[in-house]
Amino acid sequence: MALLNRQLIKLSDRGVRNATAFGSLNLGSMVFIKKLTSDGSDDDLSFVDGTSDVVLDSTYKEYLFIYSNIHPETDQVAFSFQGNAAGGSGYNETITSSYITAYHNEAGTSAALEYTDANDQAQGTAFQALLHNLGNDNDQCCSGYLHLFNPSSTTFVKHFMSSSNQTQYQDITFTHHVAGYFNTTSAIDEIQFKMSSGEIQAGTISLYGIN
Repeated sequence: MALLNRQLIKLSDRGVRNATAFGSLNLGSMVFIKKLTSDGSDDDLSFVDGTSDVVLDSTYKEYLFIYSNIHPETDQVAFSFQGNAAGGSGYNETITSSYITAYHNEAGTSAALEYTDANDQAQGTAFQALLHNLGNDNDQCCSGYLHLFNPSSTTFVKHFMSSSNQTQYQDITFTHHVAGYFNTTSAIDEIQFKMSSGEIQAGTISLYGIN
């Protein structure tokens, strides 16, 4: 028993030293850039580089959008996003994406994990759904994040990943994992969020740059 205790102490001490060394590394930090708050009647929430203190350029290699308590006007809608290449318009960049969903109802009688091909894109130019069938009851909303990688690159495509949770219109918790890329070597300097129908009636979206 004494030998075992000494071995456990050594392992614990080694773990502390490793954790300390890991903590001393410069792993980068999140820098707050801009928060947009719905005024209750927004058709969209848009982040445009150089407008209203928004930075979406080569200042950072990664950008993180965190959306919180997004509530729709219309029932059973998708919350979605698109981008504009520098100098472009129309929010119609070419996207290839994948879309995975997990759900569980309040009664505990139905659950699943599935690929949802109705919400992916293969060289499509539509707004990319981050989640779907969002409910508009007073207590229903969605929250999550969109991670955008090196949008100012003029060499590579622009990868993105998103994870969201929502209250579905039938009071089911849905978790959505979406990933893909803008298939362009032009810099992306505008990102817009909107519902597939109706307004964004409540919620915030905050933009951070990652050093």
